[in-house]
Amino acid sequence: EVQLVESGGGLVQTGRSLRLSCAASGFTFDEYAIGWFRQTPGKEREGVSSISSTDGSTYYADSVKGRFTISSDNAKNTVYLQMNSLKPEDTGVYYCAATYSTIPQTWLNVHAMNYWGKGTLVTVSS
Repeated sequence: EVQLVESGGGLVQTGRSLRLSCAASGFTFDEYAIGWFRQTPGKEREGVSSISSTDGSTYYADSVKGRFTISSDNAKNTVYLQMNSLKPEDTGVYYCAATYSTIPQTWLNVHAMNYWGKGTLVTVSS
């Protein structure tokens, strides 16, 4: 059974940091790209960052470049999202997802994901 389990969410003040984790199981981890997505009420789910488990290449949405860093520990089948300098607009439910697409341009596209976690809530207070 494929599982993606997010953890690390919480309530933080503007400017602080959080690190999210996504533990994967049930599929061959290094054959997939893993992405982080977020969603707030009334808005569509959007891609935040993604990483290739094959070669470690990374991608970021413009809104988080320079503040968020994605990384992968293939030995632990876990992907991390280090979020620094958090802003209130970063608030949302953060999901990790996996895709077997080999096209990097799709790795921030919700429709390209094959598996999803249940999400973890991040709240940034002003």
